[in-house]
Amino acid sequence: MHRVGAGHRYSHRTCVASFKVMDVKKTIQLNRSRKNIRRDVGHAISDFAMIADQDLVMVCVSGGKDSYALLDVLLSLKRHAPVSFDIHAVNLDQKQPGFPKETLPKYLEGLGVTYTVLEKDTYSIVKEKIPSGKTYCGLCSRLRRGILYNFAEEIGADKIALGHHRDDIVETLFLNMFHGGKLKAMPPKLLSDDKRNIIIRPLAYCKESELEKFSDLMQFPIIPCDLCGSQNNLQRQVVKQMLRQWDKEFPGRVETIFRSICNVSLSHLADVSLYPFAELESSGILSKNIDLLEVS
Repeated sequence: MHRVGAGHRYSHRTCVASFKVMDVKKTIQLNRSRKNIRRDVGHAISDFAMIADQDLVMVCVSGGKDSYALLDVLLSLKRHAPVSFDIHAVNLDQKQPGFPKETLPKYLEGLGVTYTVLEKDTYSIVKEKIPSGKTYCGLCSRLRRGILYNFAEEIGADKIALGHHRDDIVETLFLNMFHGGKLKAMPPKLLSDDKRNIIIRPLAYCKESELEKFSDLMQFPIIPCDLCGSQNNLQRQVVKQMLRQWDKEFPGRVETIFRSICNVSLSHLADVSLYPFAELESSGILSKNIDLLEVS
């Protein structure tokens, strides 16, 4: 009996030690992931002059992994940034059935951040206006955008921060090419059409895979979307799968595509409204430095 008891005690000590090792590993992984995201966010904010001194930044928090990560890193940067800025977190309760009303307020109160939950029944409007089988995203996003933009003006927000990341931007590029015939993506910084709001996307340089890892380690209280998230075969999901397959077969391809968005040569495209092709004229002078064999 004594040996059995000793064995149990040894087993218990071993389990405790194992849990401690696991906690240490998790902490190291979490710190590394947060550091990676903070680095990318810091570069994006600097490159696009996203946040200025004394700005009030309205951070849109949907309950998804990206917006949680965005709020976390901005709160962290707020404590260490060379400029002083304030944060106001905003969630839009769109009255989707089963929406957990207490989840976000409890989480945000725990952070001690100023926040507002807006209650607008856009769910019923979308369900009423969009025929069964059609995509909800277009109307849903327009309604959501209008509500958030109006509230930003109401509280005097200088910037509206959204949680779109690098992969979202690349996906949007292909969606616009495939379905809109436009070479257009999501800009990291945007002046709204009515000129009232400046939208920023601090996660523009962040990989979705890094955000997924960070979210898992942080154990954010994720709230799934029961509107567009419940639809199968969305075009964005099709493009997402295409890009993931490309990146699996050719590692780094998505990163290269994103770099191309940041490195545009208008003279090598074909938009006559953006480049003066009609005004191009040759000098008529043959340069001595030209190798005629290369020209031919």
